[in-house]
Amino acid sequence: MEPIKRDLYLNRLIERKENGLIKVVTGIRRCGKSYLLFKLYYQYLLDSGVEASRIITVPLDDDEYEELRDRKKLSMYIRQCVTRDGTWYVFLDEVQLCEGFEAVLNGLNRQGNLDIYVTGSNSKFLSSDVLTEFRGRGDEVRVYPLSFSEYMSAYPGDKYDAWTDYYTYGGLPLILSRKTDELKSKYLIDLCKELYLKDIEDRYNLKGDNVMAALVNTLASAVGSLTNPTKLANTFCSNGIHVSDKTIGAYIAYLIDAFFISKAERYDIKGKKYIASPFKYYFTDVGLRNAQLNFRQQEENHIMENIIYNELLIRGFNVDVGVVEYSERDDQGKVIRKRPEVDFVCNRGNQRYYIQSAFAIPDSDKMKQETNTLVRIRDSFKKIIVVKDRIKLWRNEEGIVVMGIMDFLLNPNSLDL
Repeated sequence: MEPIKRDLYLNRLIERKENGLIKVVTGIRRCGKSYLLFKLYYQYLLDSGVEASRIITVPLDDDEYEELRDRKKLSMYIRQCVTRDGTWYVFLDEVQLCEGFEAVLNGLNRQGNLDIYVTGSNSKFLSSDVLTEFRGRGDEVRVYPLSFSEYMSAYPGDKYDAWTDYYTYGGLPLILSRKTDELKSKYLIDLCKELYLKDIEDRYNLKGDNVMAALVNTLASAVGSLTNPTKLANTFCSNGIHVSDKTIGAYIAYLIDAFFISKAERYDIKGKKYIASPFKYYFTDVGLRNAQLNFRQQEENHIMENIIYNELLIRGFNVDVGVVEYSERDDQGKVIRKRPEVDFVCNRGNQRYYIQSAFAIPDSDKMKQETNTLVRIRDSFKKIIVVKDRIKLWRNEEGIVVMGIMDFLLNPNSLDL
């Protein structure tokens, strides 16, 4: 397998080097956190002149380091390895295996000349309360599964074959080492059953609970559709599974906290306010979404929308679903209130983009449908339609940019073209 380039995250670590905070590398299991830290960043430090003896690596899942899962022994080991002169770099992998690791890290960080980086994999470490435990001393670097451009950097074929594999099997790095469709499918199905959902079940004591699996299946079947806990609970009850909306809401929060799914809120663009409900949910990895359904529902248009959403998160945007409210009169003169959507409103600092995901635009009627909402937004921020078609980027008379999915995904500056 070709080496995978993860320059985006490597640069984020480099930007945080020696900033006095504990760098917490988070993300869904098997997304490449350890590879990023122990291979790519480790090599960067060596190349930049750091002596290997000043980089302390502790993979706590290695039986050689088993005794260091005791927090006092871990603290003592690291303190004995370092001196007060110069900077020392500490890498801890699978840190959740050391009960009470938060206190150890806070104590070590006070020493002043340690630059600390940690990763972890279970549901406790993936949750937001870990950074809270660091009391303002933590700096999170969120890692996602491979973007399409990262996937292409190690894929042994052309971009169109890569796209077919990517929207089917997603971007977990080890997918690239599986040679057949059967092996790829089995890998993802096993991960869903034996790893991701099991973590959540263990943390929240949900063993024997059939609601969580049913909920994930429901969200996977309707990825990117508007819904909320009340609607989902009613659907469950109509199918003989009696569960409250509060339970559904809690279970969705568990999935978000474990980075298995993400929630996109609705934003009233003209009113400049958030709409309380419903929401849209997307899967952090589309391969896991497909595996959860045993690869039965392969709607490329919905999967493409999920991939675009993930790409925007990877690039550091806050992403909402836009709503543009307006009124018009029907043929009888009656005023009709309409609230069409913009798929994604993307904000990063002072930048904003409006993006529609359109699988195909075969004629002028479809183009009018896709642009109708965008032209009603009366600000000067850029408006973009991303299509599956192999097209050259072009701009219509309203200034709306239309680009192909390959241009969007493979060019990190595609939104500014």
